[in-house]
Amino acid sequence: MSAPRSDYDLAVIGGGINGAGIARDAAGRGLRVLLVERADLGGATSSASSKLIHGGLRYLEQYEWRLVHEALEEREILLSIASHLVWPARFVMPHVPALRPRWMIRAGLFLYDHLARRARLPGSEAVRLDGMHWGQGLKTEFRNGFVYSDCRVDDARLVIANARSALALGASIRPRTELTRARREAGGWTLGLRRQDGGTDEARARVLVNAAGPWVKEVLNARIGQPSRDAVRLVKGSHIVLPRRYTGEHAYILQNDDRRVVFLIPYEEDYTLVGTTDLQLEGGSSAIGPAGIEPDAAEVDYLCRAANRYLTVQSTPADVLWRYAGVRPLYDDGTSNPSAVTRDYTLRLDAEGGAPPVLSVFGGKLTTYRRLAEQAMHRLLPYFDGAGGDWTATQALPGSEFSDRGAARAAASERYPWLPESLLHGLFRRHGGALSEVLGDARRIEDLGEQFGAGAAALTERELEWFVSEEWAETGEDVLWRRSKTGLRMDATTRERVARRVEALAGLARTRSAGQDS
Repeated sequence: MSAPRSDYDLAVIGGGINGAGIARDAAGRGLRVLLVERADLGGATSSASSKLIHGGLRYLEQYEWRLVHEALEEREILLSIASHLVWPARFVMPHVPALRPRWMIRAGLFLYDHLARRARLPGSEAVRLDGMHWGQGLKTEFRNGFVYSDCRVDDARLVIANARSALALGASIRPRTELTRARREAGGWTLGLRRQDGGTDEARARVLVNAAGPWVKEVLNARIGQPSRDAVRLVKGSHIVLPRRYTGEHAYILQNDDRRVVFLIPYEEDYTLVGTTDLQLEGGSSAIGPAGIEPDAAEVDYLCRAANRYLTVQSTPADVLWRYAGVRPLYDDGTSNPSAVTRDYTLRLDAEGGAPPVLSVFGGKLTTYRRLAEQAMHRLLPYFDGAGGDWTATQALPGSEFSDRGAARAAASERYPWLPESLLHGLFRRHGGALSEVLGDARRIEDLGEQFGAGAAALTERELEWFVSEEWAETGEDVLWRRSKTGLRMDATTRERVARRVEALAGLARTRSAGQDS
């Protein structure tokens, strides 16, 4: 007698970038996919990165050739498929002879330029910094440096774009839904799920993917009952945001006296993002509270001192406008130095004795999420007869269905001449080619409803409705700090108004959904 038909072919636990990427890849192969995330999509590590898509120049010192090669290849792919969320940037490295000799940096940059095909980005070069554009804001003692290319990204929106794509392909996306248990039975897994409102559900899936990030071991041990010898190192990375410290759109990569590097990155036009730290998180995943984790005073001081070593405008912790921290779930390779732990990923498949399989994801980085998802599916394809082939390297994410970012931006400006330039800029940055879907039938600014904030910080009623109805937002934090970064520019009163309106819209959406289900 055959086993009962599963509700889903594949269930993914964890709604960060890896989970969303795997759900998208699997749904595009024709599989029935369920993704559950106990909080907001991208609400932890995936929205607390340095906002970079990069090969990892410093990983060359650790001989991570394969990882750098793969990341550089993915950089090119993401420039193509996520072009409204990923954009090129030039990075300037002031030379400090006492830290790394010139020949070493030249050799590293030569490898960085040539380890993978580079079609869209200019190569590296040596430059003068004193009196030049590349040295804006630096102390005069830094006269020489190097310039190379990488990319910047809106990390939280990259998660949302992958989740929206998965949904459009038929996946069921369920944030604020926690896995309470997973039990192996004949033909698949039975999953116990608990919603944020306290309600419970069950689902069945033939195959399970554990992409819980910092909680991957907790899910294996406590929810799935599959203890693993693999270990995860939780490394805390903190960032601070300061008022703009220099002109120009280039970023700086600064060599610190502890041989780490710290980035200074232009952020949201008027600010400078400084990061990151690398600290072993003591206490494991239990040290991460419901609201995440915060930078401590020592980390903020460290980042200020790293910036002050190079910049003419000095910063103190009192200048910090926003601070955030993420926890990198790195595969534990036994390295004692947290900065040297590999950023590569490890996929562990457990299907011993023909039992229903579970694939666990250890490690990884934002840049390589798409390749990780593809490799995960390669491991699982033997369990799915008739599943489609690889496809994500060429299919644009929602909002990026255009070949030229500048031309698409100009076309949006022509189509909506009544939109103030600052508002159009924010809308296009967030939604790209999906801007027309967000604006709907609006023909004048009044059609967008109430406006919250002003200028580059503006959010309209129409966009809030989109965030709730199409992007799973339910709280002010979801909107102000993940779906957009407008909270950085708003005062506390305006942020509270946004929060109240988002929660009211989410409540109405839940009421309508309950009515449809009854």
